[in-house]
Amino acid sequence: MGRKKVEIKRIEDKSSRQATFSKRRNGLMKKSKQLSVLCDVDVVVLVFSSRERLFEFSSTNSLTGVIRRYNNHMKAEDKVSAEVDDTEESKYASFMTMEELLQTAEKKLEEPDVDDLSITDLVHLENQVETALTQTRFRKTHLLIESIKNFHDKEKQLIEENKVLEDDIGTIKNREENEMAMNLNNIAPTHMDSGQQRETLNFL
Repeated sequence: MGRKKVEIKRIEDKSSRQATFSKRRNGLMKKSKQLSVLCDVDVVVLVFSSRERLFEFSSTNSLTGVIRRYNNHMKAEDKVSAEVDDTEESKYASFMTMEELLQTAEKKLEEPDVDDLSITDLVHLENQVETALTQTRFRKTHLLIESIKNFHDKEKQLIEENKVLEDDIGTIKNREENEMAMNLNNIAPTHMDSGQQRETLNFL
């Protein structure tokens, strides 16, 4: 029998929530240690409880050293991104279509020295793809808006045509009723005087 699937949402019961926190926290620490040993990587886990109590794990002897490395990496990446943003705006301003942007990114990824791409090169490719996606979403939204507008215009036109048709039907119906009334009036029996009535009776 399979395990019951746990719904991922906040546990309302306080004692159950605390028990789950302790159990899963220990499991997270265990998995982190296994990852560091199996893959020979540096792993750091920081967990703050709801009471602001800190639980930590570090696969190295220096937790602060790993955090310092992370901060230095983020600063370097932010610096590269800022430099790239300054040059990319003018560099890719000439691209008018998303196809050109995607083709450029694809060509670079197919180059023989793709494994030697620097962080700057990867950021360039990322910016190209993001620009293409932005243009694609904009084009899709524009087409959807145009489609909805055309639908409303056609709906309005159909309503107006139906109204004209109903008016025409009403006019024809009134005309037929008037013609029928006139025909009935024309074939209605005329009044006869008493002499004509006697002659008609004697004839019968």
